[in-house]
Amino acid sequence: MDVRMDGRNAIITGGSLGIGLAIANRFAESGANVAIVARRRDALEQAAEAIRRKAAVKVVAVSADVSRADDCGRAFETAKKAFGRIDVLVNNAGTSNRAPFEKISDADWQADLDLKLFAAIRLCRLALPEMKSRRWGRVINVLNTGAKAPPAEGAPTAVSRAAGLALTKTLAGEYAPFNVLVNSLHVGRIESDQWVRRHAKQGGGNSLELFYAEMGKMIPMGRVGKAEEFANMACFLASDAGSYVTGTAINVDGGLCPVP
Repeated sequence: MDVRMDGRNAIITGGSLGIGLAIANRFAESGANVAIVARRRDALEQAAEAIRRKAAVKVVAVSADVSRADDCGRAFETAKKAFGRIDVLVNNAGTSNRAPFEKISDADWQADLDLKLFAAIRLCRLALPEMKSRRWGRVINVLNTGAKAPPAEGAPTAVSRAAGLALTKTLAGEYAPFNVLVNSLHVGRIESDQWVRRHAKQGGGNSLELFYAEMGKMIPMGRVGKAEEFANMACFLASDAGSYVTGTAINVDGGLCPVP
């Protein structure tokens, strides 16, 4: 299936690296203009240039911290000014943050909720009214499988991601009559910069390939997924091909999560 997004305009948070960058690349290759949002200007510019080399679309790089309300507003308005409208919102910002419950401070909780939940709330609040009036829109919330099966010592991320799943379901039901589709994609073990950093913190005794191979042994499919595989599903949901899918919570995890 040749999934196309010609003429669509998308904003992707956490878009400079890993899964976010893979989604931006996939959207651009399918014909969409993309605005990528992240904090680090240098990484953003490198990512934007890499996308431009692959696809003849408009690419906008917005340096912003989406855990801040004012930066959410500025990022959204920058993208809207560049494109004229926003058709697709991908809430992808966030890193894994987990610890024993007794060691998580109020500040830790608030920072996690601001980045992973309130950023999505604020950006949806900006995007949804115009999507509703045009009767076309797509919102994809990138969560993790801990939102469905929270592990021990999985807070605060598992809790904020579970709230993100509830947000997805609530918005999907409210906006379905207006052809605005809201879904979540749940990350399992996907090759990303987060795993590269974790491998380095462990001393890097084994190669990264061996590190991924060992991790893959716990996955029913026997391997770690690739960011491009995750991006393929996001592209389907964001396109006209996914026109009858809303309120779904899709695991992209090689069968790892016990909760479908």
